[in-house]
Amino acid sequence: MVSKKNKNAARLKRHIRVRAKISGTAERPRLAVYRSENNISAQIIDDVKGITLVSASSYEKEFETGGNKESARRVGKLVAERAVEKGITEVVFDRGGYLYHGRVSELAEGAREGGLKF
Repeated sequence: MVSKKNKNAARLKRHIRVRAKISGTAERPRLAVYRSENNISAQIIDDVKGITLVSASSYEKEFETGGNKESARRVGKLVAERAVEKGITEVVFDRGGYLYHGRVSELAEGAREGGLKF
């Protein structure tokens, strides 16, 4: 069995590799995903200015549970709605070193349903 420490270290190495190629600009900011054991969160970030433009998370009050696919899709829709309100329609997807599977892919699908293009 692989320890959580080694698993996270491998994820961080993948994340660094991905971030070397992906960067968010004002025209096309980065949609970054963070997945914990019990929750999931997403931020839309302008890396040029170094600021978070929009964020959404399953930590928010309207979510009863945060660690399932249904909540991940709702977080994706929520971040997309908030982004469209601010005039953001195109983003670069940063999966944060996680596999594009399960909750991460559900969040991406929810964001696409909400109106984001990537």
